[in-house]
Amino acid sequence: MSRLPQRIVCLSTETVEVLYLLGEEACIAGISGFTTHPPRARKEKPKVSGFSSAKIERILAVEPDLVLAFSDLQGDIARDLVKAGVAVHVFNHRSVDGILAMVETVGRLVGAE
Repeated sequence: MSRLPQRIVCLSTETVEVLYLLGEEACIAGISGFTTHPPRARKEKPKVSGFSSAKIERILAVEPDLVLAFSDLQGDIARDLVKAGVAVHVFNHRSVDGILAMVETVGRLVGAE
């Protein structure tokens, strides 16, 4: 991305938590209905998807400039969003090293390195 994203949709709970911990929650435009942490995210952010299913129109309605997704479990959602012209970054963290890499990448994506 040539500029930092301003409207991020997080399709999995861990990216929501990372953005809040980085102090970048203002750039979150929507979250998964399965998000539980931090608890205030459920009150502050619109729920725009499930975990493995989503209504693409609902995600597009919040006008994301980036969607953060998780693995092949959300592959169909990611494919449909890319077809709609939305930038999508798919993580596949399944180990401690993978989780640390995800945190680092999220920080880099929002300029909070």
